Amino acid sequence: MKERIRIASGQGFWGDLPSAPIDQIRQASAESPLDYMMMDYLAEVTMSIMQKQKLKDPRAGYARDLVEVIDAVLPDIVEKNIKIITNGGGVNPEGCRDAIFEVARKRGIPIKVGVVLGDNILGNLDELLAAGHSLKNMETGEPLKNIRDRVLSANVYFGAWPIVEALKQGAQIVITGRTTDTGLTLAPMIHEFGWQQDDWNRIAAGTVAGHILECGAQSSGGNFSADWKSVKDMAHIGFPIAEAYPTGDFVITKHPKTGGRVSRQTVAEQLLYEIGDPRDYITPDCIADFTSIQLEEQGRDRVLVSSIKGRPATDSYKVSMSYMDGYSAQGTLTYTWPEAIHKARLSDQILRTRLKDAGCSYDEMRTEFLGVNSCHGPLTPVDLDEVQEVVVKWGVRGPDKKSIERFGKEIAPLILTGPPSVTGFAGGRPKPSEVVAYWPALLDKKAVTPRVVVEEVK
Repeated sequence: MKERIRIASGQGFWGDLPSAPIDQIRQASAESPLDYMMMDYLAEVTMSIMQKQKLKDPRAGYARDLVEVIDAVLPDIVEKNIKIITNGGGVNPEGCRDAIFEVARKRGIPIKVGVVLGDNILGNLDELLAAGHSLKNMETGEPLKNIRDRVLSANVYFGAWPIVEALKQGAQIVITGRTTDTGLTLAPMIHEFGWQQDDWNRIAAGTVAGHILECGAQSSGGNFSADWKSVKDMAHIGFPIAEAYPTGDFVITKHPKTGGRVSRQTVAEQLLYEIGDPRDYITPDCIADFTSIQLEEQGRDRVLVSSIKGRPATDSYKVSMSYMDGYSAQGTLTYTWPEAIHKARLSDQILRTRLKDAGCSYDEMRTEFLGVNSCHGPLTPVDLDEVQEVVVKWGVRGPDKKSIERFGKEIAPLILTGPPSVTGFAGGRPKPSEVVAYWPALLDKKAVTPRVVVEEVK
C-alpha cells in the first residue's frame, strides 16, 4: 500500500480551460508529483447533446477535447506513470477509446485503455418499464410513459467500483460514460489503499475529495465569492490536487508557482456547491455526511480535510434522462440615455401586444433588463432615471414552433417602430431552438450491470 497518492483535477466541465489538464501533467515533478488526473466532462444536458451527435455520426458522442488532451500529454503520462480517469466517453466510450488508440498508434506509444459500459439504457427503457420499473420523475412523481416518445438520452450514474476494476486490470487511461463526478476521484483511492466496499467512512472521504475536485479551479480560487480580490494571477490559475492518505484524510493543494489560491474558504465554498441536505450527500457508493467535515489550513495553499463520516449506499442508481420539451428563442435590444429604462419597458409592452395580436401563445415569456435589475429584481437599489443604457433580453418557450418563429420576426422591427435610441442589435433574427428538459429517476441497482473492457494498443 502506498503512503499517499496525489490526484489532480484537469477539467470541471466540457468546455473548461483547455490548457488546464496539459499544465497539470507537465508541471508534475519530484517536488509536486502526480499519480492520477481526473477529468469531469459531463452535465445532465451534455448527455443529450452527445446523443444527438452520435445519431448523426456513430463515431461521435464523446468529448472530442479529451482526445486532443491525450494527444498532447501521452508521452508525459507514460514517462511519469500518471493515470487518467475521465467520464469524457459520454454516450460512446468505445468510440473515444478508438480515437485515443489512433493517437497512440500515430505516436508509436503503447497504452492500455479501459472503458466502463452499461450506463446507457436508452435502448432498454421499454424493457425496464415492462419489468415494472416506473422510472417516475423524482421531483414530480410523473410516470415516464407520459414523455416516453420524446426521450433523447437515458444514463445510469455508476460509481467508483467499475473504474477500480479497470485500474486493477492495468488500465493507464479509464474512460467512462455517466459515472458520478465524485467516483472519478474515489476510485484510485479505493484501488491504491485497498478500501473495502463497506468501509463507509473512508468511502465517504473519497467521495468528498471527488466533490472538491470535480469543478476544476472552483476550489483553488476560481469563482470565489468570499474574498475574490485575494486570488492572484487568475490568468494562470492552478487547478486543485488532492493529496490522499490511507486513513481517508486528504490535503487539497495545487502545483507551486501557479495562480489561484487554496484556502479554507475556497474549499468550503466548493463543498457547499450543488448539494442538498448536507447530512445526506447520496452517491452510488455511499451517503456522505458533509456536516462531519473538518477543514484546517496547513500552510500556504494546503488545506487538510478530515473526520468525514459515511453511511451505507442505497439500493438504487440515479438515472439522468433528457427529453424534447418544445422550442425556445431569445433576442436582445439595447436602449441608451436619456430615459433608457422607460424606453426599454415600453418596447416590452409593444412586443407583447404585437405577439398577442398575431395569435401567438407561449408556455413562458420572460423579459430581463440587463444592467438594471435582471439579477435582483425589485431589490435593486438603483435610480432608474439615471440609468445610461439598458439591454432588454426577451425569451420565449413553448410547443408551438410557429409562435416561436414569429417572436424572432418581431424583434428587429422595434428598431424603427418603437422607442428611439436603439443600439446593439446583432446576431440576426432569433431562431427556434429545441428545448431539452431534464428527467431524474431512480432504478434498482439489480436492473443494470456495468461492464469493464480493458484493451491495449501496441
